[in-house]
Amino acid sequence: MTVHELPAGQEGRLDLNYLGLLRRNPKSFLKLILIGFSLVALPLIVALINSAVSIDQLANQSRRAVYQAAQIAHGSRVLADEITAMERSVRQTVILNDATLLEGYFQAHDKFVNTAGKLAVLSLRADQKQTLDKLQSTELAMYQQVSFFRSSPDSLRDVVDDFGPLLESARMFSAAGYTLIEHEVDAMQAMAGHARSVVGWQLLGLVPFAILLALGFSVLITRPIRQIDEAIRNMGQGELTQPISVEGPEDLKYLGDRLDWMRLRLLELEAQKKQFLQHVSHELKTPLTALREGSDLLAEGVIGELNVKQQQVANILRSNSVQLQRRIEDLLSFSALQYEKSILVKQPVNVRDMLASVLQDHRLAAMNKALQFEFAAPALMLECDVQKIRTVVDNLLSNAVKFSPRGGKIAISAQQVGETLQMDVIDAGPGIDEADREMMFEPFYQGRRAPDSASSGTGLGLSIARQYVLAHGGSIELLQQSDAGAHFRIELPLHDIKDDT
Repeated sequence: MTVHELPAGQEGRLDLNYLGLLRRNPKSFLKLILIGFSLVALPLIVALINSAVSIDQLANQSRRAVYQAAQIAHGSRVLADEITAMERSVRQTVILNDATLLEGYFQAHDKFVNTAGKLAVLSLRADQKQTLDKLQSTELAMYQQVSFFRSSPDSLRDVVDDFGPLLESARMFSAAGYTLIEHEVDAMQAMAGHARSVVGWQLLGLVPFAILLALGFSVLITRPIRQIDEAIRNMGQGELTQPISVEGPEDLKYLGDRLDWMRLRLLELEAQKKQFLQHVSHELKTPLTALREGSDLLAEGVIGELNVKQQQVANILRSNSVQLQRRIEDLLSFSALQYEKSILVKQPVNVRDMLASVLQDHRLAAMNKALQFEFAAPALMLECDVQKIRTVVDNLLSNAVKFSPRGGKIAISAQQVGETLQMDVIDAGPGIDEADREMMFEPFYQGRRAPDSASSGTGLGLSIARQYVLAHGGSIELLQQSDAGAHFRIELPLHDIKDDT
């Protein structure tokens, strides 16, 4: 395994390099969030500004239309009133033959001229302007006649009859003013409808666009966070072979590179741990072999007969040396599994005979605790590495015997399910604590529920069993039990996967 190690001082230079990179390229996670919010809010802000502008234009047009309509209506009414006043003054002058009464006419004339001048500067339609011009010219001609015949009131009789058409023209101009008001109201309604339509289409287009922008920036923002979360989860689960790469802002990329450095450091420490474990296991195995051979010679009386106490001591030495040898063999097996892929030597084996052989190895331990075995297995042929599958079953049975109470039952069964062999090992012990279920197959892990008489193991049995089963393309799991006891299930393909392919 190749481990990339950072030389002394390299870590500090790495920090300086990244700080320099951040200064040259000052992109950051905070800036990405701000840019995202700005771009998402920008279309809505544009829509609001456009709506405000449309409403302001509508308000200005409404104000101008209302002001002009009020001016035209008021001016038309003043024109009609002044024409009536002029007619009344001229008629009185003719009837009473008194020229002094024309003063009222001239005052009304001045108001008429002033009002007509104000109306002329307004934005009138062509027909209204033509009507107003006709009113002014007609009234001016009558004014000239009145001024000319001012000294002889009797000559003004013909002028009195001309006020009727003039008053009718004034009323026509007034009616045209009200028509203008209706026209402006219709124009404002049309403009309001257009503005409402524009705002509606803007919302219809900009809201989905803003949502798409929000989704896009959500992906951009959450992607590096998901990558960091996945990297941390993989490291927590011990998966250290996959390089860590985080895409996104510079500060998050820097964090991803630091996580990758941590991954390489953990790989280095893992390699050192495995190498230490392997060396220590081998160093212990050689003197242990000598101790076991010596204890066997003592217990068997090869070097001389022993008395009862000496025989007990020799038996204790032999028993503990055997137990210690098993612990070291577990360590060696686990070290081999972790350091390199397990090599399988597969051959056909009768499942019933294999299980019966493993059970026979545990008969003596079961008799000491008055345990009963319930065994059921068909004569199926399984292609596997026999020694490794025996180790798997042996580890499960060892735990079942160890944790089962005196006089309990242990069930071992096997059956064919499709192209798979399913094996179950069920004991009557205290079962697995819920807090231990997720960690039961982790190396060196010791469960919480253990009988007081049980000797502490290495915590490698279930881990080795899982490694061997996975190497065969199978699975091992701890099933939920409604009552006391632990239920382990192994599933293995009956035939070699490579042969099937």
